[in-house]
Amino acid sequence: MAARGGLTWRWSRFGLGVLYAVPSVAVAPFDPAVALALSIGVLPAAAMGLPARRRARSAIPVLGTLVALGLVLGATLALAPILAVLAVAVLAVLASMLAARERAGQLALTLVLPMVGIGLSFPLSSTTLLLAGAIVAGSVYAWLIALLWPERGAGARAPAAMPKGRALLVYGILLGAAAGTAAAIGFATGVEHVGWATGTVLLVMRPVRGQLVLRSVGRAASVLLGALAAAGFALLSPSGMVIGLGIGVAVGCLGAVQQSRWYVAPAFTTFLVLTLLLSTSAEPPAERFLERTLETLLGVALALFFGALVPALLAIRRPVRADVAE
Repeated sequence: MAARGGLTWRWSRFGLGVLYAVPSVAVAPFDPAVALALSIGVLPAAAMGLPARRRARSAIPVLGTLVALGLVLGATLALAPILAVLAVAVLAVLASMLAARERAGQLALTLVLPMVGIGLSFPLSSTTLLLAGAIVAGSVYAWLIALLWPERGAGARAPAAMPKGRALLVYGILLGAAAGTAAAIGFATGVEHVGWATGTVLLVMRPVRGQLVLRSVGRAASVLLGALAAAGFALLSPSGMVIGLGIGVAVGCLGAVQQSRWYVAPAFTTFLVLTLLLSTSAEPPAERFLERTLETLLGVALALFFGALVPALLAIRRPVRADVAE
């Protein structure tokens, strides 16, 4: 294991991530979109690390199935834009409340909910269902690979800093407002991929406490880099083989940096998810590069506004009210 500052790199986990990506690498030369969907299915395994007990590893296919259902749900909601905006806002509140209970709930917030947002860009069709099935298949494969690793003693794991009670409800409302705003702007302006900015919001925003605004900024920078890398990668019109190699590197790196304190992992998940979105685009990448960049910046801006600026302003107002009460 190599560590410098807040960045942790584990070569063993890089190798495991590459092993997770083997089916994607093999399929990519024939069907890049299916290969990318398979890689989305292994993301929960790479992102959550390898649970100490085999029984706990059963969460991998469960999360993969939920991610697939998120994609299908988003594609279905896109048929009714007004309903889609409202549903994304409500789901954000529910997902944020679930995240306080379990590690799996946090992954649902970080992976499943963004796929609902991304799904707004996919027309509901047999192709969408095929991609969803590939995601499930990828998660089952990752689970089977994880079962091959021996069990070990469960080490102490510091719980993620999560707000509770009213603070968590406020966060969910702000997350819903940001995602709903992004979706509404997308539908109103008729952009090609409504889910791009919406997904960016849902990938960036996380609960913050006190003065931890820098965490939101760091995550926003990571997602922005991943989104721009995906847009730039599409601009090169890579072959299926190159896409397969990109998948292997991205999943491997995601596994290797999983324990880092720096927010680098979202760059790899964003790259894969948005590359999947771009692989289904009918427009030439060069014609849409600027639009995708602007949509990414919009999503990041909304996430920072609702996820960092508004909570900071609320924190400033509370002491003022307390002083007045005294």
